Amino acid sequence: MRPLDFVRMSPAAMAATAEELARQMRARRSVRHFSGDPVPAALIRRAIEIGSSAPSGAHRQPWTFVVVEDLNVRRRIRAAAEEEERAFYDERAPEEWLEALAPLGTDAVKHHLTDAPYLVVLFRHRYTPTPTGRSKNYYSTESCGIAAGFFIAALHQIGLATLPHTPSPMGFLAEILGRPEHEQAYLVLPVGYPAADAEVPDITRKPLDEVMVWV
Repeated sequence: MRPLDFVRMSPAAMAATAEELARQMRARRSVRHFSGDPVPAALIRRAIEIGSSAPSGAHRQPWTFVVVEDLNVRRRIRAAAEEEERAFYDERAPEEWLEALAPLGTDAVKHHLTDAPYLVVLFRHRYTPTPTGRSKNYYSTESCGIAAGFFIAALHQIGLATLPHTPSPMGFLAEILGRPEHEQAYLVLPVGYPAADAEVPDITRKPLDEVMVWV
């Protein structure tokens, strides 16, 4: 154990920081239209570093962020993802789900997987291999969700856009990217600058009194 490195701010400074962060995060939107403009690789590395600072069950850090820059590999991922998405929209999705998606304008075509200069695929470690077998990871799904949230917030603060994408099933990602058996694809995140003509759905977020209960 070691002493905590913590600086306590004044109430006024805390309020100002909270207000600025709220302002910035209210502006964050998931983007489906990306510019192909190059993004410095150092920014992606830094965002992953921030994502990896997330807390995790028993501090197992059960994740791998795979950065896909190679366009040919991104094309393979897009082709496989669109095959699964077509099956979802045409066969597997119940009508209620399709109705919920309709206002967002989504379909089986996933331009963002090749338009964005990077894909970051987050893999969850179902367990950790050891010399004598395997070691259990605790709350790995929850841990990866927190890490993904840190990563998404970091990208927005840095000045980049992303979109949490979950083609289902996602087994093709481990195969294309050559990941080991203990890693399972959790989330696909295209990363880049929004296209100059990017549009987003005209939606609103629930007010605080609908998402918070104070006991």
